[in-house]
Amino acid sequence: MRRLAATSTAVAALLAVAACGSSSDDPAGGGSGGVDRVKVGAIPIVDVAPLHLGIAKGFFKEQNIEVEVVNTTGGSIAVTGVVSGQFDFAFGNVVSLITARSQRIPVKAITVGNSSTGKPGADFGGVVVPPDSPITDAAGLAGKNIAINNLNNITDTTTRASIRKAGGDPSNIKWTELPFPDMPAAVLGKRVDAAMVVEPFFTIAQNQGARVVAYNFAEAIPNMTVAAYFSTEQTIAQKADLTGRFKTAMETSLKYAQEHPDEARQVLQTYTKIEPAVAAKITLPAWPAEINRESVQTLADLMLTDGLLKEKVDVAELLP
Repeated sequence: MRRLAATSTAVAALLAVAACGSSSDDPAGGGSGGVDRVKVGAIPIVDVAPLHLGIAKGFFKEQNIEVEVVNTTGGSIAVTGVVSGQFDFAFGNVVSLITARSQRIPVKAITVGNSSTGKPGADFGGVVVPPDSPITDAAGLAGKNIAINNLNNITDTTTRASIRKAGGDPSNIKWTELPFPDMPAAVLGKRVDAAMVVEPFFTIAQNQGARVVAYNFAEAIPNMTVAAYFSTEQTIAQKADLTGRFKTAMETSLKYAQEHPDEARQVLQTYTKIEPAVAAKITLPAWPAEINRESVQTLADLMLTDGLLKEKVDVAELLP
C-alpha cells in the first residue's frame, strides 16, 4: 500500500504541472499541415498488436494522426505518463486504471484494448512454473514467490482469484516485479517459484520447459476485458476532435486485427524480438468491439476483497 500512496502523491504533483501547462483547446483537423502528432504509451507485448498494425495499414493516417509508440512496462507507468503529459494516449490494464480513479486521478478509458479469450487451456497468458516444480495447480501457488510485471495490477489480482477458486489461500504470496521478457529465464533459473506471463513470453517459457498451472485471466472472470486505451479527462475534453479520431482509428485497427490474425502475428516482429516460428505458435488475445463492463466491475470488486481499494468503486466514471 505504501507504493500506492507514493504513486498517488507523485501523480497528483504531475497533474498540477500538466494543468498549468495545458493548452485551451485543440483545433479540429490537427496541427501543422493538418496532421496531429501523438505519443502513445504501450507495453511491447502481443496485446498491442492492433496499434502497430493500424499504424502499418494507415488507419491513423486516414484520421490525420501520426503516431509515435513509446514503450512502457505496465499500467501504472502508463498512467503516470499520460498524467504528466509524456503520452497523449496509452494502453493500460483496467486494474491500474481503477486504482488511479480510486485515488481521484482523472483517467478515462477511450476504447477497449484487449480481452481474455475466456478459454482456460487456450488463453494468451497464465502462470508457469519450472518443469520439475512440485506445484501442479493454482492452489499450490499459495505462499510462493511469484513474478509479475507490476505490483497491484491485473496480473496479481487475477492470480489471487484463480488461487481462491482452486481452494488455495492467496493472502501470503511473495510478489516479485520483473519485466515480462525476463520471466522465462527467472522461472527456468528458479529465481522465482512461478511467473504470471503473457504472450509471446508465455509460449517462449513453455518452449523452454515451463509448465502452466493456471490460466488466471480466463479462470478469474468470463470474457474479461484486460486493458483499454485511455487518456486524462482533461485531454479528452480539450482535444475532443483528436480523441474522437484516435478512437475511430483504434477501433478500426482492433477490428482488422481480430479479422486478420496472421497479419497480427506478422506485425509482432516489428516491435518485439520474437522469432517467426514462435509468432506462428502463440495464442492471440481477443480484440472485441466493446469493453465488457460487467467484467471490469467484477475486477474492481476483487480489488476491494484483496485490499487494493479502500471502498467499493463504481467503474461507470472510468468507462466510455
